[in-house]
Amino acid sequence: MIKINYIALIKVVTVFFILLNFVSCSSDPDSPGLEYMPDMYRSPAIEPYVDYAEIRGRENKEIKLKRSAKRPPYGSIPYVGTDSSTVSIMMPYNRKAHISMKTTHGMYDDDLSEINQYDLAVSDKNPLKLTLENSTKIFEEGKQLFNSNCAHCHGKKGDGNGPMVKSGAYAGVPNYSNLTNLGDGQIFYSIYYGKGMMGAHSSLLNKKEIWTLVHYVRKFQDPDYGNFDLNDASNLEQ
Repeated sequence: MIKINYIALIKVVTVFFILLNFVSCSSDPDSPGLEYMPDMYRSPAIEPYVDYAEIRGRENKEIKLKRSAKRPPYGSIPYVGTDSSTVSIMMPYNRKAHISMKTTHGMYDDDLSEINQYDLAVSDKNPLKLTLENSTKIFEEGKQLFNSNCAHCHGKKGDGNGPMVKSGAYAGVPNYSNLTNLGDGQIFYSIYYGKGMMGAHSSLLNKKEIWTLVHYVRKFQDPDYGNFDLNDASNLEQ
């Protein structure tokens, strides 16, 4: 029968943890040093737009450069208050993407249609009404959204000459001033589902933000868009 010397065992364990404490120290103030099972007391934070293919020096090529931010649950509707006009704008989009976009843009089956609804969207009007009172705010918000989400390809002037195009990464980005024949709904459709090499922005921008961008893009197409004549009551709303 094996006898265990508990006093000696306690001493060994104590010395082990004392040594572990010393070796965990680091002269680098930004380093946590040697941590013992850190995931037991500090769960890793999952951040959007972070390449998790490389963590702590280990690389997983199977998920490299894949988007870490995911779309909200399909069909979910965010709570946007009780204002009827805002709620109406934020309801699910009635147009579906073409079936070919399942492969190119990663759409859900329920988003797809065999009919080219981009052409049908030419008749859709912007439900976010532009008025004398709100035009300044809408264009300011549109500029901020455009510079954050679009200017890197489309250019801050909407001329299709953004930094990504100048670098040679992309080509064929249109100049908005040459697209005056597009309807409000077609611009919305293109931003929402993506078009060509441009990915879908429906997971990045809500519907009100996209309609705000539609107003801002209109300004590139027509510099006089949204300039209201105070003497013309009929021009106070478009």
